Amino acid sequence: MHMGSSEALETPLYFNFASDVFDRWARQRPDAPALWHVNAVTGVEQKFTFGQLAALSCQAANFLRSRGIRRGDRVLVMLPRVPEWWVAMLGLIRLGAVPVPATLLLTPRDVAFRLGAAQIHAAITNVDGMAKVGGFACIRLLVGGEHPGWGDFDRGVREADTSYDGERTRSDAPGILYFTSATTGEPKMVLHSQASYGLGHRLTGQLWLDLRPDDLHWNISDLGWGKAAWSSLYGPWHMGACVFALDVPGKFDPALTLRTLAEFPITTWCAPPTALRLLVRQPLSNWRFPHLRHCVTAGEPLNPEVLSLWKAATSLTLHEAYGQTETVVLIGNFRSLGHAVSPGSMGKAAPGFTVALLDEHLNEVPDGEEGEVAVRVKPLRPLGLFSEYWLNPEESALKFRGDWYLTGDRATRDAGGYFRFIGRKDDVIKSSGYRIGPFEVESALMEHPAVLDVAVIGKPNELRGQIVKACVVLRAGLAATDELKLELQSHCKQLVAVYKYPREIEFVRELPKTISGKIRHVELRRAAKVRA
Repeated sequence: MHMGSSEALETPLYFNFASDVFDRWARQRPDAPALWHVNAVTGVEQKFTFGQLAALSCQAANFLRSRGIRRGDRVLVMLPRVPEWWVAMLGLIRLGAVPVPATLLLTPRDVAFRLGAAQIHAAITNVDGMAKVGGFACIRLLVGGEHPGWGDFDRGVREADTSYDGERTRSDAPGILYFTSATTGEPKMVLHSQASYGLGHRLTGQLWLDLRPDDLHWNISDLGWGKAAWSSLYGPWHMGACVFALDVPGKFDPALTLRTLAEFPITTWCAPPTALRLLVRQPLSNWRFPHLRHCVTAGEPLNPEVLSLWKAATSLTLHEAYGQTETVVLIGNFRSLGHAVSPGSMGKAAPGFTVALLDEHLNEVPDGEEGEVAVRVKPLRPLGLFSEYWLNPEESALKFRGDWYLTGDRATRDAGGYFRFIGRKDDVIKSSGYRIGPFEVESALMEHPAVLDVAVIGKPNELRGQIVKACVVLRAGLAATDELKLELQSHCKQLVAVYKYPREIEFVRELPKTISGKIRHVELRRAAKVRA
């Protein structure tokens, strides 16, 4: 399972992240910190060593097995950032059951869809999630309380045996199932094997997160989507680092985030561009982060303006990377490989992956030309790709074509091997014969001091096919005037080719986003079509 800087990971016949990776650290460094949990409301801190968490996850596996959960069973895990999430996830992985992480931001309808679509066998949640599970027939386990008809997860784990004796899991056995964040259409079920995420994320932890055993890593993302697996579970623990978790209710709080970075010895940090866009509008120069050495971002493309504002205030570079719920890190600015960060670029292809840009006939396009990001899967399928869209062979067949996995994302690549994101296939705007990527226009608008957040879409137009429309969220206290619209248009024309400027600007209070914080351009397009 060794990986050098440029070789691909080898897949063993049997693999289980809990017993093969986590337990190894528990044997080698039993007293080293593995999880540092802080409740933002009460200020209460809990610290768990690798030895303690290994024992707790064995207890969880024994308890879950005693309740009738078996290998291959899909189990909904819907919890806030509490230690029980990590205990449950490790216990399920150890058992060979298939965790299905979900966020408490889901509506009862969202939860019902997931329970049915994934054929959920058991649900682990708290009091807030209990009502959303409703009357669905499954094994029900409650964290942080008691309720008729629900098993007590905390007591069950506490009373179970600390040694676990179970069969080994094959590396190609089902390992974890995620629902996509659904930037377009209904969410799809992404099934990963035990090894594709559990072993594949060694790349993420070593190369992109740049982690070492003495690091304290904080990922601010919600635990209900794939980024948590990347940066709150597999990535850090592959490298023996400690995961930092701040349990904070309600919406993202920029000031609390900066205060946490300043007050705790956090050395590496991961935040999505959605959060960073709000953070750089704070008085950053007032803060000092004495322990912070490495910052990363993913989930959406990073606006160059955000990168430069963060670096000017902190002297730290944001290292962007690209991947999907369906993959581990595919492209990145890998500091450990000596990559210089190219502002506005996702970085270079990760070792072990052949990443190309293809036209509609699956031919590679030359450097500088736009194409669909694709990963070669033949003759050898790289470790780190999902197995399939579960129970959806039609969708799987659309994405695996010829020798390639097609991501649905458009990008360009320069002669140095750096990739630049253009947009989702469906988001690219076709206006008067030009193809316009919304991200470039969004980044230009983000440079204007009045703009807090922005989304750019194509709006149907009889003459041009589509026109560029910007939906803009203004900073607090600013008036939405026609003069400001003209100012933003003029500002845009100075930064991008004139045919790309937004011919229409609408000021909005907020942008529609997925539960993982990505802008739902499809929703804005739908609304624009209705009004056109």
